[in-house]
Amino acid sequence: MLDHMTFRVTDLAATRKLYEAALAPLGYRVLHEFEFDGQKMFGMGFDTSEGQKTTTWFIQGASEYGEPVTRGCHLAWKAPSRAAVDAFYVAAIAHGAKDNGKPGLRPHYHPTYYGAFVIDLHGNNVEAVCHQPE
Repeated sequence: MLDHMTFRVTDLAATRKLYEAALAPLGYRVLHEFEFDGQKMFGMGFDTSEGQKTTTWFIQGASEYGEPVTRGCHLAWKAPSRAAVDAFYVAAIAHGAKDNGKPGLRPHYHPTYYGAFVIDLHGNNVEAVCHQPE
């Protein structure tokens, strides 16, 4: 089971605006924002019955292990409804993401796969998906 992930970015403020708007319909919000070892970062997540869970981190600057920016990654966030997928897409496009697949059914994956795909500010293919029948 996946616990959390990190994206390296060049413009933390623009990235925050995009993801804060796009992930809000999925129940995500910024839970942390701070600087550690000279790197500014923020973490997004959601509330659970056990407290807050941060699943996605965004850090401005290079990692000591690789490239300064995360590019070409595909990440899908689970959406609670098809309406939330639609809202994710609209918000992402409004905040600088590029279309990579409008909201809709993808029956080649399975009959109730409803997703939307966008390319974020750094070239990552990010998605919201709902598996529930409407």
